[in-house]
Amino acid sequence: MHIWRRLGRQWRAAARSLPALAVILGSLAAGPAQAADRHAGYYYPEPTSREVYEARAYTLPEASRKARIAFVTGITSEQNKAPYPPTAAIFAKGTEAEKLIIVALSDERIDTVYRARAIFAQMTAVARLLPIFTELGVEDYFTFFDLVKMMGFKQITISNGREFAHQVSIQ
Repeated sequence: MHIWRRLGRQWRAAARSLPALAVILGSLAAGPAQAADRHAGYYYPEPTSREVYEARAYTLPEASRKARIAFVTGITSEQNKAPYPPTAAIFAKGTEAEKLIIVALSDERIDTVYRARAIFAQMTAVARLLPIFTELGVEDYFTFFDLVKMMGFKQITISNGREFAHQVSIQ
């Protein structure tokens, strides 16, 4: 997996951050419209808020569908190792697995845009520990959104699975 080498020289180095991302998603506390979002109404309600993130990073040449699926599979695997059930599901959808989706699995979680942004801020803190950020000297500048841009994700949707969904378009 070439992308993991770029994200930290080797898979194990990058994978060390997966448990931390899984913990963030597993212990959650209580832009322009997308045309024809076929996942809205199935995995999450119609987004109640949207924003566009102008990434500072570029998509790595070796970013692929397989790497994006491995990323979410790794986080899910780490969540399932915890002694408690996960409180959020993370998965990739789209023809090229270019849409990252995070959905709470119980009530009173991820129910405002502010809580969604707080979760993204926690994920940024973990992403900044990745070796590629320190190697590039951007650990205090790049965010979780930049990491997903590097992997080739184009959209992130986070939802409480009931009435709230926030969508971020990664440009």
